[in-house]
Amino acid sequence: MLRFVVSPDEAIVFDVAATLPGRGHWLSARVDVLDQAVKKNVFSRAAKQRVQVPPDLRRQVETTLRRRLIDLLGLARRGGGAISGFEKAREWLAAGKAGLVVQAADGSVEERARFLGGRDLPVVAALDAVTLGKIFGRDHTVHAVVAAGKLARMIEVDAVRLAGVAGGETSGQ
Repeated sequence: MLRFVVSPDEAIVFDVAATLPGRGHWLSARVDVLDQAVKKNVFSRAAKQRVQVPPDLRRQVETTLRRRLIDLLGLARRGGGAISGFEKAREWLAAGKAGLVVQAADGSVEERARFLGGRDLPVVAALDAVTLGKIFGRDHTVHAVVAAGKLARMIEVDAVRLAGVAGGETSGQ
């Protein structure tokens, strides 16, 4: 779900962390729902007042979610709660440290499946290999693992929301 609030200057604002004050207006994190809400002036009706909706709201939401996902993965890496690379990440899988598998969306489907080796873990693939690589200080990264915990759940939720807004598939078991 995506939360929006009306700012003091009567503009609709995407509340990525769902913590801004005010009455929230919730939408499903799907591109078609977001586009219809903008097209049919849903925000003004829900707020019972005239609100300004940016014409590029969908792009703003997508950019904000992508930035948050990058920030959360960077936080996990810096805190020692995430590792990248095929061998190192497989070691975490074998040791049971993994709570979430993050894979490059542009990675080979066969290679991504081989990495999991039949393990039943949440998997997200919302970012490309170059973007993942920048997070982990590499040229590119296809496989990363995040330790189980609250941060892994936050990354998973935001990756699924990003996939819905971007119109792509990023989540699976």
